[in-house]
Amino acid sequence: MSEFRHGGRPTTSVRRVLDGTLADLSVLRLRLRSPMADLPLYDDVDQAARQGALGTDPSELHGALSGWLAGGGADAADWIARVLADPQLPSPAAGSTLDELRRVTAAQLEDRSFGFELLLPVEGDLAERAEGLFAWCRGFLGGFGLAAGAEPPLSEEGGEALQDMARLAQASPESGEDEDDEDALAEIEEFVRVAALLLHGDCVMGPRHRQRLN
Repeated sequence: MSEFRHGGRPTTSVRRVLDGTLADLSVLRLRLRSPMADLPLYDDVDQAARQGALGTDPSELHGALSGWLAGGGADAADWIARVLADPQLPSPAAGSTLDELRRVTAAQLEDRSFGFELLLPVEGDLAERAEGLFAWCRGFLGGFGLAAGAEPPLSEEGGEALQDMARLAQASPESGEDEDDEDALAEIEEFVRVAALLLHGDCVMGPRHRQRLN
């Protein structure tokens, strides 16, 4: 995980989210998490993406979908064409693996008990799993940029979270299997999860709340 360390840990205000609010969110998540549908299995999404000739791995595809929704993009059946910016791509069939990926991801982002999850490889060595996380971040940035535009309504923490996500998207994993590296990967994964929720809050939940007040 030294590549991320070389690029710097999350910035100061985002570290407060990670060290303070994150701890609170973890407790709430255990206490309040409502029963929710799980994401489709990584291998099932991989197979569906290959069958659709999408040219992207499951983590990057889910990151792109999550970024699109977090940036205010439409929760629509033709999400693949939207997030991959290719209008020729067909919409997944209703109830298919990729349709379920959209449905569950949208529900998890809206879940007030912080049930949002990242679709990441669960097998492989540390470097392979780290690359899955970095690919997720690359997808997220692309989808978020398409939906939110050049000047999204971000809080200070949201802006710094997006910068940190960009650093992760440029990172490359290095070999290593010790306990410190495993802990670092788990911490970074949790940071990314909370950062995605923070950006969704800035671009979707916040404007929705203000609209209701007006």
